[in-house]
Amino acid sequence: MLATYRPILALLSSTGFLLAAAGLHGLLLPLRGQAEGFSTATLGLLGTAYAAGFMAGCFFAPWLVRRVGHVRAFGAIAASGAIIALLTGLWIDEVVWIVLRAGTGFTMAGAFMVIESWLNERATNETRGTVFGLYMMVTYVSITGGQMIITIADIGNQTLFLAAGIFFCAALIPVSVSSSASPKPLAGVRLDIRKLYANSPVAAVGCVLIGVANGAWGTLGAVYGARAGITTAEVATMMSIVVLCGAFSQMPIGRISDRTDRRYVLSGAAFLCAMVGLAAFTFAPRSVMWIMVQTAAYGALAYTLYSIAVAHANDHASTEDFVMVSGGLLLLYGFGTMIGPVLGALLMARMAPESLFLATAVPHLLLAIYALLRVRARAPVPIEERDAFKVVPAERAVTPQAGLLDPRSDSDGDSAVMKDDGARPVIQKTD
Repeated sequence: MLATYRPILALLSSTGFLLAAAGLHGLLLPLRGQAEGFSTATLGLLGTAYAAGFMAGCFFAPWLVRRVGHVRAFGAIAASGAIIALLTGLWIDEVVWIVLRAGTGFTMAGAFMVIESWLNERATNETRGTVFGLYMMVTYVSITGGQMIITIADIGNQTLFLAAGIFFCAALIPVSVSSSASPKPLAGVRLDIRKLYANSPVAAVGCVLIGVANGAWGTLGAVYGARAGITTAEVATMMSIVVLCGAFSQMPIGRISDRTDRRYVLSGAAFLCAMVGLAAFTFAPRSVMWIMVQTAAYGALAYTLYSIAVAHANDHASTEDFVMVSGGLLLLYGFGTMIGPVLGALLMARMAPESLFLATAVPHLLLAIYALLRVRARAPVPIEERDAFKVVPAERAVTPQAGLLDPRSDSDGDSAVMKDDGARPVIQKTD
């Protein structure tokens, strides 16, 4: 048993180091930028730049991997991430940070695509569920651990930037010494918005709106905490609580969506999340306890929405469509995360820090209304014909390669292209 999973554990170790680095660096930049007096617009653009770089990485990283191979590509990508993390500590400048943040997004996309495709190669039909579960567990633990590292040093010096660089470098070691055979070439990424919308309008529109809200919070949540007057350690705790509450609530809410029309659950959760945001904006609590309570409630609701939207889309797609639909929705989500930080920054620059929750409440309310309107336009898929709900970590971007790891995907991992087949898109295999 141990021999079977040893190569996978090595790859998951690289994932853990990468996510710890990403969690630490992603939280450190807005806090240090806030302390340095960076404008709110600049802090928002850091999130937009990361999302843009990540999207670009999803499109161009497969070309790089096909050109030089998985191990060399991963080595170059992770080393670049370390260099960028160190440069952000050495060169404190708004424009430089925005450019470097886009580079971080690109390197993270490339690194994840290599790891996710490699894990898929090592997984079998019997172990795919275990591998996918381990991957999700590593995701949540590593993000939380990376964010909490920020409590052990002063954000005003270079120590934490050095730590982020060290974790990026550490991610090189397990993959470099792994005995796993190199995976097949990465599949290219295609986005067909028309067909995604035809398959599930709620999922397509919803993923963009969810991306807007999650992008705003993920980039500026730490800035909100700092401006609300809580300490750096409390900001790290707050951000970790949001992630953990989102992780723990996904399965209960997902199981409810398995038993009824998912659009009702999606609308209800989005509406409640909008109400949490509007309450935070209206009452603007400044005590640590209430800040923790409201953000925990926000995370428990907001981080379930993406998984429900993806599950709803897969309910309407044929089995062979899973990878293409999931990958396309992920890219739509990525476009939303480019918009959210800018919207949140504009509001926070003109109003109180709690206006960040207004930037999340608006897309959540629009989603709740649109999902209800669509209930009248299309009958739900019978419960017995649906796929079971699966957790998707919306608090960090995953690449389209992650769809191949899901137990619902076609296990042979071949690439696929989408073609028209009447009203619904169908995937047809290609060599």
